[in-house]
Amino acid sequence: QGQLAQSGGGLVQPGGSLRLSCAASGFVMKYYHIGWFRQAPGKEREGIACISDGNDMTYYADSVKGRFVISRDSAKDTVYLQMNNLEPEDTATYYCASTYYYCPEFRLDDYDSWGQGSQVIVQS
Repeated sequence: QGQLAQSGGGLVQPGGSLRLSCAASGFVMKYYHIGWFRQAPGKEREGIACISDGNDMTYYADSVKGRFVISRDSAKDTVYLQMNNLEPEDTATYYCASTYYYCPEFRLDDYDSWGQGSQVIVQS
């Protein structure tokens, strides 16, 4: 069973950008769908983006579509989440996770491995 390690969180002003990274160890990432989730204080964990295993099709929640971009570098076993035009409502802990299943469903129970979480704070 593999693991996912995250990096790239931090503090940013509204309208700014951040890029999160999710690196795999113990498995080959390109054979898995990778999802990004976020959880704000007092709220449920929310799926916001995912990328498929074979053809790198991407999917986004309406809340981030047009602002966030998910991508994969198979040679590095790493998936990225580029976050642009950030708003205070984007403040949350962000998690990457892997699954064999159809990722646009964003079903939490389908995901086997999770990153440790990256805190993102959007604040003036």
